[in-house]
Amino acid sequence: MAAQVTARAAEEKTLEELYRTSGNQLVLLYGRENCGKDELIRSFCSDKRVFYYRARQASAQEQIRQMGREIEQQYQIKLQHFNYDEYFNRVKSGNASKLVVVIDEFQYIVKKDITFMNSILKLKAKRLYPGPVMIILASSSVVWMEHDFQETYAEYIKKAEKSMKLDEVSFLDIVRRFPDYTVSQSVEVYGVLGGVPGYLKRWDEKKTLKENVCTHILSPDGFLFGEAENYISHELRELSIYNTILACIAAGNTKLNELYKNTGFSRAKISVYIKNLMAFDVVEKVISFDTGGWENAKKGVYQISNTFVNFWFHFIYPNLSNLYRMEPEKFYDIYVEPGLNEYLNRYFVKVCNEYLILLNRIGKLPIEIHRQGTWVGKKGTIDIVAQNSIRQSVVGVCNWSQEYMDEGIVDELLDNMKQARITAEYMYLFSAQSFSEKLIARSKEDTRLILVDMKEL
Repeated sequence: MAAQVTARAAEEKTLEELYRTSGNQLVLLYGRENCGKDELIRSFCSDKRVFYYRARQASAQEQIRQMGREIEQQYQIKLQHFNYDEYFNRVKSGNASKLVVVIDEFQYIVKKDITFMNSILKLKAKRLYPGPVMIILASSSVVWMEHDFQETYAEYIKKAEKSMKLDEVSFLDIVRRFPDYTVSQSVEVYGVLGGVPGYLKRWDEKKTLKENVCTHILSPDGFLFGEAENYISHELRELSIYNTILACIAAGNTKLNELYKNTGFSRAKISVYIKNLMAFDVVEKVISFDTGGWENAKKGVYQISNTFVNFWFHFIYPNLSNLYRMEPEKFYDIYVEPGLNEYLNRYFVKVCNEYLILLNRIGKLPIEIHRQGTWVGKKGTIDIVAQNSIRQSVVGVCNWSQEYMDEGIVDELLDNMKQARITAEYMYLFSAQSFSEKLIARSKEDTRLILVDMKEL
């Protein structure tokens, strides 16, 4: 069986603290599909008096009809007026406890009926239901929440006590979720699924990586088969254009001019669609850590930030015809397995970054870090660059695929540091495998070198 979902404990704690606060509260809660929103709401509301309504994709009139019907059923009443003011006047907790009003996927209401938000503010201001109330407006439309809603309802948003975006969970959450996995196995899952709770809860830790990928991703009846394109088309139109851009980025065309040459689209068109993909957290612009060596840094580089979308477009999309012709296991052996280690190196870097962030949080780093990132150079990359308030630096390099880390990697790191015009008080060397004897000996002589193997992660 897949591991139990517990990744939203921090968010549930935040909601509980708001609930215990006196007065009325308005909370905006949103995140992508499969972000764990539904489970969080269910868990938070389990011991409370609640009115929950899940909005439909329907006309304004039909929406009002459906909510009214549910209110009549829940409270055993007969409504005289069918409008949101009346509805929020008739909801009740039945005792002195605070009522929780959850309107899920509320964007379907707001897009067609402005009176809804006016009624929500009246409810919060005790001009309708007089008792204490906590209102949660929830949505799985990230683009709408962060753009259309922000632009149209800015004054309403100011009235909210909290706006909570449910981002993907961390690598540490994945390690906790799969306690029987080695760190290496958890990195593999992280590099395929990312931190999407809805994906992780379907993953079977009793099976190998290959078995899970074949069952869930490569099989036509797998729950992630075609999910990458379904996810993109959930909020973005013109899938063919987005597919073309994503396929080009996955193939290594990461700069605007390269995308222009390989897609056949104008630079202006690419820029617009890239902007949309960035708004949807599918693509990101890689910005090097500011070290001073800007003339040696790569600029204007894009990469696919959504982990599962990246996995799909890296391994599966270019070989889609063979996916339909082959058994999943054969497809995996030919098209996934050979390039998997190289692909996973990027996610091992993310894990090492998270590791340093955690150490910094608990005061276990030699200097207190204030900002952290990556330096991407024209001739090489420094996987981790971090600095404190007086610009003392920690740098790091990560090895996932090579059999062991040797002195050559340190020399390469030092050369990249020269290109980036940065010095470092400490250099963290992360290896998923092992270290050469010469490197171990060198680390004993050079106290700047700190060796971290997979077991310590």
